Amino acid sequence: MSAPLSFAPEVAQARADGAPIVALESTIISHGFPYPQNVEMAAKVEAEVRAAGAIPATIAVMGGHLKIGLSEAEVEALAKGRDIAKLSRADLAACLASGATGATTVAATMIAAHLAGIAVFATGGIGGVHKGAETSFDISADLRELSETPVTVVAAGAKAILDLPKTLEVLETLGVPVIAYGQDEFPAFWSQSSDLAAPLRMDRPEQIAASHRMRAQLALPGGQLVANPIPAAAEIPSDHLAPLIAQAQGEAAAAGIHGKSVTPFLLQRLFELSQGRTLEANIALVLNNARLGAQIATALAQTP
Repeated sequence: MSAPLSFAPEVAQARADGAPIVALESTIISHGFPYPQNVEMAAKVEAEVRAAGAIPATIAVMGGHLKIGLSEAEVEALAKGRDIAKLSRADLAACLASGATGATTVAATMIAAHLAGIAVFATGGIGGVHKGAETSFDISADLRELSETPVTVVAAGAKAILDLPKTLEVLETLGVPVIAYGQDEFPAFWSQSSDLAAPLRMDRPEQIAASHRMRAQLALPGGQLVANPIPAAAEIPSDHLAPLIAQAQGEAAAAGIHGKSVTPFLLQRLFELSQGRTLEANIALVLNNARLGAQIATALAQTP
């Protein structure tokens, strides 16, 4: 029995033509921005992918189908909807089976992209190891997904609210290639540098595409994480962010916030504490990742 995939006409045509396609997550629509900014942001990201020569495929669960590419009406429904589930590996199947509506996170988007034959996925930042995970065991499912599902994920590193050294350690343990694009340091989402050395560096989309192909030839499981630094003009220096992150994390601990509620709380508080700068930086890095994702997808679509 095949997965209940439903392809948008544009994506179906691109698959038939062998054209480059870039998968996009839908939590940026349902949980990332208020309406109507979420609709505007989704349109900007898709436009960026098209401008760079690829076809965007925003992914979501609607009406018992795994939607690979959304219409304008479907984006509006996600953007305005209430109680939209935030889906990862654990709850993707349950949401599909129930006929509910759900937006896909990094892990769920990777699964859907692989089922749809899409090799490249562009997002903002991946989840990772939360600070204090040695006692809370709070580690994102994104990391294991990267070790199991053969999709190249373009992100601005892991979210800076996380424990970045431990996140890199877990990725190494899981055998996930972590490739910094154009620099030697692992980027820290809103900042270009985390002061942590990246395990690998590549400077051209063609190199990343060649590495993706080689992993397939070696039958290695899992994908690649391409850590694409935020453009310099949009970054917030890490030394400016660090005290704000510490304050937000202290407030979360004092309020007893834990589990899936931690990340949205911290992101909202950082938006407030930075007077909106984190949101501006977030938009810039997502668009930057969409461009690079399209370039990698184009390189993969060409005969090696």
